[in-house]
Amino acid sequence: MKIVQVVPRYPPRTGGVETHVKEVSERLVEGGHDVTVLTADDGRDVTTKETRNGVEVIRHAGFAPSDAFHVAPGILRTLRRYDAGVVHAHNYHSLPVLFAAIGAGDARFVVTPHYHGGSASSFRDRLLSLYRPVGRWALRRADDVVAVSNWEREQLRDDFGIDPTVIPNGIDLERFRDVEPREEEQPYLLTVGRLKEYKGIQHVIRALPDLPEYDLLVAGSGPYRKELEQIAIQQGVEDRVRFLGYVDDDDLPSLYAGADAYVTMSKFESFGITVGEALAAGTPVVVRDGGALSEWAKRDDCFIAPPDRLEDTVRDIVGKEPSQETLPRWSDLVDSLLDCY
Repeated sequence: MKIVQVVPRYPPRTGGVETHVKEVSERLVEGGHDVTVLTADDGRDVTTKETRNGVEVIRHAGFAPSDAFHVAPGILRTLRRYDAGVVHAHNYHSLPVLFAAIGAGDARFVVTPHYHGGSASSFRDRLLSLYRPVGRWALRRADDVVAVSNWEREQLRDDFGIDPTVIPNGIDLERFRDVEPREEEQPYLLTVGRLKEYKGIQHVIRALPDLPEYDLLVAGSGPYRKELEQIAIQQGVEDRVRFLGYVDDDDLPSLYAGADAYVTMSKFESFGITVGEALAAGTPVVVRDGGALSEWAKRDDCFIAPPDRLEDTVRDIVGKEPSQETLPRWSDLVDSLLDCY
């Protein structure tokens, strides 16, 4: 089967959607399918055309106002040259979904919106409001819409009147099995992800004065780093917060496994891959009550805490021993996607 994935960004870019598309695409290639990824993230630091683990990647130049929407009309021109059996577009919050809807032609058209309904930016919220009519058209043009959580399905039903298929994200369980925990001089808490305000890392930093026994390791890069560094200074904990920047995939499992707890106060998530990765590495998790993250709290190794009162919950969760057995697997997701295709 010839499958074209249309996405805003792809590895080496990092993020939940990027991870999702990479894991799906590489497993489809392993299954004998022909997979091409069209992106809107061409730049000086990446190759315009390359093959990554069997996946053909073609990047297009574009612009992203307020780091959103990723306007790259070249995707449409490239897509029209492909005789694809399936066009699968990702991320409602970005224009490549619209380009895919226009250019899919007679191919089966599938959309995974990774939809979280809003943003932490008033400017981006205004853009989303203007985009809604064409975004709704793109979703309704799809032969199938795939939600990665029950929470996302309900949001899509409420906002667009569609009935998506739920296929949860997966976790590469083998990657996290029997890993050697990272050793640090001081016990540490961990957070992983893009450094943006909505990710809520500032709340974890502000909790550190009441958690003197812990350092905080922050894995990821992004535009909010300077503000986070200033917050650490204001709280008097700058010597206990370590910004690791980009962490290679090979190093992440031990980083997760070495933490006493994984903490994410993200405001908008349609699934929460890093939560599943932490649990797969045997590390209990504290999440914010919002979006799809609250679904993880149905487990006894994941607790909800308000952003302004983290310390008691962190201490309560430490020592819990997560089990891999009930975590979703990427192989299950791919099998379900093939049925959908």
